[in-house]
Amino acid sequence: MASNATMTDRELLRWHMDAGVDETIIDTPVNRFKPAPQALAAQPRPAAAKGLSDAAPAPIAHESMPSPLPKSSAPGPSEGAANGEVTTAVQLAQAADTVEDLRRALEEFEGCALKKTATNLVFLDGNPEAKVMLIGEGPGAEEDRQGLPFVGPSGKLLDKMLASVDLDRTKVLISNTVFWRPPGNRTPSPQETAVCMPFVERLIELVDPKILIALGGPAAKLLLAQTAGVGRLRGKWFSYSTPGLSCPIEATALFHPAYLLRSPAQKRDTWKDWLAIKQKLDTM
Repeated sequence: MASNATMTDRELLRWHMDAGVDETIIDTPVNRFKPAPQALAAQPRPAAAKGLSDAAPAPIAHESMPSPLPKSSAPGPSEGAANGEVTTAVQLAQAADTVEDLRRALEEFEGCALKKTATNLVFLDGNPEAKVMLIGEGPGAEEDRQGLPFVGPSGKLLDKMLASVDLDRTKVLISNTVFWRPPGNRTPSPQETAVCMPFVERLIELVDPKILIALGGPAAKLLLAQTAGVGRLRGKWFSYSTPGLSCPIEATALFHPAYLLRSPAQKRDTWKDWLAIKQKLDTM
């Protein structure tokens, strides 16, 4: 492949897009190999050639550096800030009496770092009065552009799976565990999911579906409080409950549509899972 020096701007842009780079965070690159100014200042200066034997020993830089270990178990500023953001999220979520109230609370909430790099809030799609609710992991590039969950390639597959059991977006509600796209489609951090979970739980309480479906491993672990992978959780039913629910909700886990696009052999088992969901829904 030609080096960057011989590539045109269009070719370089295409190469980055093919490699999965679809956005930039800062205008100028940062040279991570260049020592910081304070590190240069801490380096010992060489003694003069004249009188070298009489020169005092040069100080060792690392001896004067502070220890990287914490001096106490008290939470640091970032940890305290994270706890405060979760507390704020809980207060805003619990104050919402309707789904629209919850959307407005999310639009005003500034406690999730993902909001700073996302284009749109990706809240939900479908029917807020649906009996079936699906929760995925997080928005992708297309979801971020449109402000709707599951509208990219995995969303198209999800629509086909719903149609196979006589369901569509007018009969279900779809959302995610985080409401803004992580840069580069990376996995949301524990802090990012923690500040979004109060809103997710409140959304489930307001919709109060008959069946809750976790799409993919991250969503299953958060909603079902399970550590096993989806391969072990699929086909089983769990009880989801919160203090704000009048009664527990029947919950299960499915392979995420994005995973099924990469592993089509798992579609057979997913088809069986959808038939079981349809059967349970018909008895409710």
